[in-house]
Amino acid sequence: MEYNQILDELKNKIYRPVYLFHGEEPYFIDKLTQFIQDNVLSESEKSFNQTILYGKDTDAGTVINTAKRYPMMSSHQVVILKEAQTMKEINDLYYYLEKPQKSTILVISHKYKTLDKRTKLFKSLQKNGVVFESKKIPDYRIPEWIAKYLEHHKKSINNDAAMLITEYLGNDLNKVAHELDKLLLTLPEKETTITTNHVETNIGISKDYNPFELNKALAEKDVLKANRIILHFGKNPNEYPIPLIIGSLYFFFSKLLGYHFLTNKNKKQVASTLKVYPNMTWQYEKAAKKYNYQKVARIISYLREYDLKSKGLNNVSATQGELLKELIFKILH
Repeated sequence: MEYNQILDELKNKIYRPVYLFHGEEPYFIDKLTQFIQDNVLSESEKSFNQTILYGKDTDAGTVINTAKRYPMMSSHQVVILKEAQTMKEINDLYYYLEKPQKSTILVISHKYKTLDKRTKLFKSLQKNGVVFESKKIPDYRIPEWIAKYLEHHKKSINNDAAMLITEYLGNDLNKVAHELDKLLLTLPEKETTITTNHVETNIGISKDYNPFELNKALAEKDVLKANRIILHFGKNPNEYPIPLIIGSLYFFFSKLLGYHFLTNKNKKQVASTLKVYPNMTWQYEKAAKKYNYQKVARIISYLREYDLKSKGLNNVSATQGELLKELIFKILH
């Protein structure tokens, strides 16, 4: 089942005897687990009928015995197994899952990786319960996720602000959601659109000096702006470490190299093939006119060279700021 389907069922008090939430993205697993923990039972029912166990501190026998109990003065009991990925002999839960207790809601929260789908345990979970795999959202889809998250709160965000948050926080949804919640709390009531100014003021990400703005400046071959940004980076090496800058540049120019070899440069096709945010395809279109594919290939070679230099190879004394100046000069000329 999908995340929203499960959430809708839970909100409508449609409960299943067992839930497996597993996968690499902990955000959705935590949200579903917390919803069950907070909402299935009333506060008075929780005292006798809600048990939370942790994988590293328990075993299959304890989970099974707890799940087999009958609820007290309630229609259901809730048993939540958190950090299930750390439990030894988790496959022994198979013996319970072949015939789960109808009055028990067993939640297995298995984060950061999937449960082995070849096991009897997994097959029993599919047969007798609800299985949800929480997959990592690719970086290029994070701006879209941010927009949907804010839409749920009746707010919107402009493209540059969404890209700025993505560039700074990556695809760690817990971090992104936390920062968005902070933005929502501080956003004036009458304002409905989050801008780069809001992001700079409330999250602390500079709207003028960040890897996203550097990529934009390079795409437009804006020499003055690019040098102003790297000068700021050089003065603040802890805030803008060179591996982060080079990583962002490599992402941009490797996509640009791919753009050069596309036969269909329709916006949707570009976004789909290169796996980039659709509203940012203009950067690649513009940059392709400034840098031919031979130049882009050389730039990627420069990035590898300066990545090694930043780690001390063939570099005796150059600072981060000096390395960035050399690198950006070679990219622009």
